[in-house]
Amino acid sequence: MTTEVDHLVVAAASLDQGIAWCEATLGLTPGPGGAHPLMGTHNRLLALAGAGFARCYLEIIAIDPAVRPTRAAGLRRWFDLDDGTLQASLAQDGPRLVHWVARVPDVQAAVQALAAAPLSIDRGPPLAASRETTAGLLQWRITVRDDGQRLFDGALPTLIEWGERHPAEHLPPAGLELLGLGATQPDPAPLQAALAVLGLGERMAVTTGASGLQAHLSTPRGVVVLDSRRR
Repeated sequence: MTTEVDHLVVAAASLDQGIAWCEATLGLTPGPGGAHPLMGTHNRLLALAGAGFARCYLEIIAIDPAVRPTRAAGLRRWFDLDDGTLQASLAQDGPRLVHWVARVPDVQAAVQALAAAPLSIDRGPPLAASRETTAGLLQWRITVRDDGQRLFDGALPTLIEWGERHPAEHLPPAGLELLGLGATQPDPAPLQAALAVLGLGERMAVTTGASGLQAHLSTPRGVVVLDSRRR
C-alpha cells in the first residue's frame, strides 16, 4: 500500500489562538484555509516541505462557534474536537499538535486492511467532504469514526483520499520543513503493527513512553519539536 504523510493537525480553542501560536512557536503566519460545513470547523494552512514529504502541510484547526455542523446530530467531529478533556486542555494550555493524516490512493481498501488485520482496528467509515477555495472546490474522502476518536492518542493517522486537487499545490513555500515523525506508546507493538499494515512502518519510529505523537520541524526559529503530550 502506497501511503504518504499528508498533513499535521494542530488543534486550537479558537482559530485566532491557533494563528498566534503559529507565529510565536514557528515564527510564521499561516496562510488562508477555509471552512468545513460537514464538521463546523475552519482552518489555516502552511506548506510543510521536507525530504520524502511531498505535498505535505500543517493544518491549524478549530471549531467555528458560528456554524452548526451538517453532520448528523449525535455524531462527533473529527480529531476528537468534541472531546471535553481535549477542549479543556486547549482552552487552558493553548494549541498543540494532536494528530496527523495519511494520504492513501484507495481509502476504502485501507480501512478494510486495518479491519482485517489481527488488531481489527475500526478507523471509521470514509466520509465525503469538501470546501471552497480560490483555486476551486477541494474534495476528499476521509475516515471519521462516529465517536470522533483519533486512536492511539493521535498517533495512528486518519486516512484521506484526495480528489483532483490537493491543498498543498496552491500553498507558497513557507520556510517550514518536516524532518520526521515519531510516536511513543506504553506498548509500542500494536501501533507498530497498525502502521505496518498501512505501509508506514518506515515512516514513524515508535518507542516506549507515555502515549503521544512528535513532529520535528525546521523553522525560521530553528528546529522545533511539537509534542502532543504537552499540556
